[in-house]
Amino acid sequence: MGALLASLALPGCVASKKYDDLRARQSATEQAKTEAERQNRQNVAELKKASDELTRLRLQNRRLTDDSTETGRNLARTRQLYEQLTDSYDRLLKNSDRTLANKTTDYNKVAQDLARREAELGELDQSLQKSRADIDRLNQDLTTREAKLGELQKALAEKDRAVDALKASVSNALRGFKGTELQVEMRNGKVYVSLSEQLLFKTGSTKVDPKGQDALRQLATVLQQQPDVNVVVEGHTDNVPFSRAVGSMTDNWDLSVLRATEIARLLTTGGVAPERVTASGRSQYVPVAPNSSAESKALNRRTEIILTPKLNELFKILDSNSAGK
Repeated sequence: MGALLASLALPGCVASKKYDDLRARQSATEQAKTEAERQNRQNVAELKKASDELTRLRLQNRRLTDDSTETGRNLARTRQLYEQLTDSYDRLLKNSDRTLANKTTDYNKVAQDLARREAELGELDQSLQKSRADIDRLNQDLTTREAKLGELQKALAEKDRAVDALKASVSNALRGFKGTELQVEMRNGKVYVSLSEQLLFKTGSTKVDPKGQDALRQLATVLQQQPDVNVVVEGHTDNVPFSRAVGSMTDNWDLSVLRATEIARLLTTGGVAPERVTASGRSQYVPVAPNSSAESKALNRRTEIILTPKLNELFKILDSNSAGK
């Protein structure tokens, strides 16, 4: 019984083993197929890569061929240039002695010109230094002169103020006299007091009338308060000549001088220091109007008292400027 069962079970075991073998072979086949497909894909990729590399190498080969051709052309040109340079060098060698001599001559000329220019530059530098010294000296002198000018302008301004004040004082003292008889004006930085003959003298006389004496006393009072004012008395006449001599007077010169002297005496008697007063006669030669009518001649018969502030400060400044030159 046991043998029978064993005989019956034996074919089944054989079939199962074949089946397993078949399954194993099938699995191996599938794996081999998968591996073959993978290997095929890898081979295709490598083939493409090899193809791309071949294409790149062919392109590079063409480029190298082109470069080689260009290099050959450049080499030919270089050889040609080398031959030309060799010829030029040979010519230069042949002419070297003459060229060197010419260059030496040129160098000597340049050296001489350079030395001359350096000497001129030295002279110019000395001249420039001298000019700068002169400019500095001139600037110092200009500064000094500007300071002196400032002092002079200040002194002139003070002098102008003094003249204005003097004119105002004289005008105020003599305001009671008629304008035709007495005039006070300022000319050229001086105060002019012009007194008509009608106020001072009778015709042909050198004695001052009482009314004129009053005017002169008032003027002397003002001048006493102005010790820094110099007084010049000028006598003037018309052009009518003397018909005959009167005492010591023979002409208009005498008349003008004696009238000026008489007025000078009255001023000093009124208190003006004599050393401040100068008397002078101008005769008929400084008219203020043409001697063509009685009225014009009357204008010319006058005495002018010229009041000038002392200019000591101005003279000091001017002297110092002159000494500084």
